[in-house]
Amino acid sequence: MAATQRPGQLVSPDPRLIDRLLSVMEDEIVPLTSREVVKGNKLFGAAMLNKKDLSTIIAGTNQETLNPLFHAEVQTINSYYNLKSEQHVAPKEVLFLATHEPCTLCSSAITWAGFDNFYYFFSHEDSRDSFQIGHDLNILKEVFKHDPGEYARANNYWTGYSICDLIDNCDSSDKYSFNQRATSLRGTYQKLSSQYQKSKGQSCDPAYIPLN
Repeated sequence: MAATQRPGQLVSPDPRLIDRLLSVMEDEIVPLTSREVVKGNKLFGAAMLNKKDLSTIIAGTNQETLNPLFHAEVQTINSYYNLKSEQHVAPKEVLFLATHEPCTLCSSAITWAGFDNFYYFFSHEDSRDSFQIGHDLNILKEVFKHDPGEYARANNYWTGYSICDLIDNCDSSDKYSFNQRATSLRGTYQKLSSQYQKSKGQSCDPAYIPLN
């Protein structure tokens, strides 16, 4: 079937992959994030999967109250390198999952760590409009002069894939069930967002953590 795609973004729907990405968010990332938003950490999460069998290598979540650089992707990469060496998988054999489209800090970390891909569920616009966290787009605009969606999601280092775009291009039988799960995840993250908005700044130093 013909696949629609955003500029610079490759779309290749694979129901098994989409099912696994949604399951990791539902069962592994959300519980971690739920424990951290009450501490004032943002609702962003990440995971690394083995491309060979889609097994989880490690999952993580935002921990900016410990260090302002500990965004979910960065924290997950740090935790990966704290694993025993026998648990390591070569970066090119890793599928990188981010609940939210990586910011410039996190996409740079993904680049320098040698990963050649990332998959994300919520877009930068979702972070701004649904979760009142607009730093990603603000930095892209102020520092790099990019409007929303104008950075290269396909480049010599990696390709960024929207899970929602993949769902949109599935066959109708798979698309229906995936959209139901996507809707449920959006509801879950709205609840996490409400919790974050209530608790941000209560247990962290506002000089370090942006409070919106």
